[in-house]
Amino acid sequence: MSMEKKITSVKVLTPEERDECIAVLDEVYLKEKNWINSSEQVIPKDLEHNTKQSWFLVKVNHEPAGVLRLEYDPCLNFPPELKVTLKDHIDVEELKKSGRFVDIGRFAILPKYRRNIMVALRLMRSAIKEVVERDYTHFITDVFENEPTSPLKFHTRILGFEVIGSHIHGELNCSCTRIILTMDIIKAYEKLKQRGAKISETLTLGFSHLLEKKIKV
Repeated sequence: MSMEKKITSVKVLTPEERDECIAVLDEVYLKEKNWINSSEQVIPKDLEHNTKQSWFLVKVNHEPAGVLRLEYDPCLNFPPELKVTLKDHIDVEELKKSGRFVDIGRFAILPKYRRNIMVALRLMRSAIKEVVERDYTHFITDVFENEPTSPLKFHTRILGFEVIGSHIHGELNCSCTRIILTMDIIKAYEKLKQRGAKISETLTLGFSHLLEKKIKV
């Protein structure tokens, strides 16, 4: 059996799956990074009926390996206390008009699985499928600059996120500068296809027809 077949991901709906997410965040965000004070408070209790957030859990050989959170329709007005600096060509009002946004974050993978890119890709596949099916068009996220396990290069070089700015302060207990990234999902998909990247097939397995349909609209 290939490693790909040993890796599974689910949308978190049950209390048991939520507990597994908490265990991952405890290991990464609390113990390793000290970015949060409580994993229990980060994840809403009733995820089955939560329309504002979706959480995903990836497992390797049935063992929890990583988590990811989606938050729908985030506010794109950046509070002054964050000390946001946007690129010269970025206009917030135009950004709002460019599509329907989902904040993608709380991306955490246990240390022993970080060298296996398929773990990260399965999480991203689940996230992309969810937002495409719900007719959202863009991701927005923050990643830390110069942090040892920052996914900045993974997001920009592989997935197609683009840097639009940065800010100093945020929710997590970290002194690193936050880099603000956005991704136009269809644009990123088309670029991956043009490059002939095998990764595009991996990321869109089972729902590429939905993306193709949106391209033709």
